[in-house]
Amino acid sequence: MSTFQSASSNASSDGTDGDHGVGLSNPSLSQTRRCMLDMVNRLHNTGVQIDIDLPQIAVIGNQSAGKSSLIESISGITLPRRIHCPTECRLSRSDAPWTCTVELRFITDKNGQPLGHARNEVFGDEISDKSQVEDRIRRAQRAILNPSKPARTFLDDNEDDTTEVSFSTNYISLQISGPELADLSFVDLPGLIASVSRGGNERDIKMVENLVSSYISKPSCVILLTVACETDFENQGAHHLTKKHDPEGKRTIGVLTKPDRIPRGDEESWLPLIRNEQEALENNWYCVKQPSSQDIKQGITWDEARARENDFFALTPPWSELDPLYQKYLRTINLVDRLSSILSDLISKRLPEIQLELENTVQNTREALAQLPKPPSSDPVSEVAGLLHTFVDELGELLEGIPVAGALLQTIRPAQERFRRAIRNTAPAFRPFEDLDEDTSEVEFCEPEFLANEDGDSDEDDDCDEDDDGEDFNAPIFIDQVLARAHAARTRELPGHVPFVVQKLYIAEFTNKWESPARVLCRFVHTTLALHIKALIAPHFSSFGQGGLEQRVVILIQDYMRSRANAAEALIMKLIALEKNGPLTLNDHYLSDYKAKFLSHYKKAREETQNPTLVEAINAYKSLHASITVPATPGIAQVMTGLAAIGLHGVNVDDLVTLLPPDRMEPALNIMADVRAYFQVAYKRIVDNVALAIDYELVRGLGRELLPTLYSGLGINGPEALRICSELAQESPSVAGKREELLKRLERLQTASRELVTVGM
Repeated sequence: MSTFQSASSNASSDGTDGDHGVGLSNPSLSQTRRCMLDMVNRLHNTGVQIDIDLPQIAVIGNQSAGKSSLIESISGITLPRRIHCPTECRLSRSDAPWTCTVELRFITDKNGQPLGHARNEVFGDEISDKSQVEDRIRRAQRAILNPSKPARTFLDDNEDDTTEVSFSTNYISLQISGPELADLSFVDLPGLIASVSRGGNERDIKMVENLVSSYISKPSCVILLTVACETDFENQGAHHLTKKHDPEGKRTIGVLTKPDRIPRGDEESWLPLIRNEQEALENNWYCVKQPSSQDIKQGITWDEARARENDFFALTPPWSELDPLYQKYLRTINLVDRLSSILSDLISKRLPEIQLELENTVQNTREALAQLPKPPSSDPVSEVAGLLHTFVDELGELLEGIPVAGALLQTIRPAQERFRRAIRNTAPAFRPFEDLDEDTSEVEFCEPEFLANEDGDSDEDDDCDEDDDGEDFNAPIFIDQVLARAHAARTRELPGHVPFVVQKLYIAEFTNKWESPARVLCRFVHTTLALHIKALIAPHFSSFGQGGLEQRVVILIQDYMRSRANAAEALIMKLIALEKNGPLTLNDHYLSDYKAKFLSHYKKAREETQNPTLVEAINAYKSLHASITVPATPGIAQVMTGLAAIGLHGVNVDDLVTLLPPDRMEPALNIMADVRAYFQVAYKRIVDNVALAIDYELVRGLGRELLPTLYSGLGINGPEALRICSELAQESPSVAGKREELLKRLERLQTASRELVTVGM
């Protein structure tokens, strides 16, 4: 197919002077504005339109909507009738002879992923003969659609039109200059495929629609919508897609094509669009008439085409009968003038905003990069070693204790207190009275007051006949049961003596109960320690590589912690075995003191049930003696006075109970006091020792030899250290992909920023 023949235009087709150019090419506009178009074109060269909304005009329409003919009329060249990638036309008015340079703009790689910086490749030599443009564009399109092959191979070969992809976002850029052109830039997009029956498939239909949408959805894109008058307006999909992205018609310029093909008598149905009465657009609808294919074959010149277009609208009703107000919406030159003005105004408005958007987007991109994990190190062995040392140091602080609520030791302390209470609740529940009848078996018996202060419990916790948690851990052991057991154990002992084995049996009963709470404490500390360490591992290792280092550290520490827990439990069981082996203490003073206190407590409680009258009298005397200087009551007072008269001045009122006849339960009382006194000594010892064993073997023990364990387990101190650490340092595909995407975006943005700085913006 031949192109329009080059010719100078002396007059516009509507009768206006054509020597002054239109739009941006009009000398009445400042040179600065003309430079701004070049600047926007250079920004497009960088590929930054992927990130920033750049002003541009996008020509869209259904296939066979007259889009190519319109572009030919504006640019003076002939385009292939089927395009499968965007074609950018950069027109500039020049007094020099007409020329065209074809370039390929690669903004994505062969897999469709955005490039960091658009790759621009000049495709062939500069063209000075318009008849060569169509073939060059066809070859350029094949180069775009075969991304795996060198583009230059398509300049000379005559292979078939087989392509690797059906459509592409990479595009052809035509830089055309000549005396009859306007300063204008626009991009011609592939025609929308109406249906499968019209030569497409579902995939291609959707692909083209997505490609067109990616352009016209941007707020700074002026949509040049071409609508063929030979097809019903409502059936044109390009119009519906435009309404979707510009529902108010603020960015759309409508162009009616092929008005000469309207069936006779139906012309009036299209005039409401020109009058903006139907589907109103802010920049109105235009109507153009382009040469037919027969005219082009006969070699019609550009000037002849404009003249024929002017004659058509001037002589053909109802176009010729339109009010002069609407005549300016007819003819190609008026459309080009309006397009150039709109683009000029849009660029002038957007450039200051673009600079700010570039700065903000660069900052946001840098922040997004900073939030990503550090890129893989060139010295992975040192980096892994550094991570391990830092982790072990921080773990050491955790194990030693951090003065913060909720830290490891603070979390363990309540469990240690529960353990202490559990051990204390295994104390034998001796009752210094017989279990003979209902009256004595239900006598209230309280722990002695001296234990409350020693164990650090409040008075509210020291309930009678109950453990501290309100639950009876041990059944009461009555004094007659103790005595019966003592008698049953006698072998060769003299009368009045009982074997020590009785005390040992009672001691064994409570030491046998210590294993379970000790294991519970050890396992609780193990679980709590594991949770704190897990929380500590993540911030140190989660961002390194693909998570392999973190997983391996977790496994190694779990194994090492398990071995330390086993060591702690073994030591605990040994300590408890020592207690079970038999009673032993070198704290004779404490044992004797406790025995005396418990014996006195038991005897007093027993006398309260055996001789209540005497006990009540003694208590009454003590109460009166505390408030009256000289007791005036008879009874106990007289006894105390009489004892003083015979020289017994050191007698205490509580000693009067010793005047009673000997208690046959005296051996049992001694056994009870012995056992209960030894419990106090042993219970405090085991509570401390178990806590110390867990702390030494498990808590602090975890920090001992952990670093060598990690080094050895990871293998980073061996001959394969570099290989192992390099594998561990490999970045996850998602993070690597995100980093690559951000780096490419930053590259595009910085290149675009340099373009703005170059021209002094």
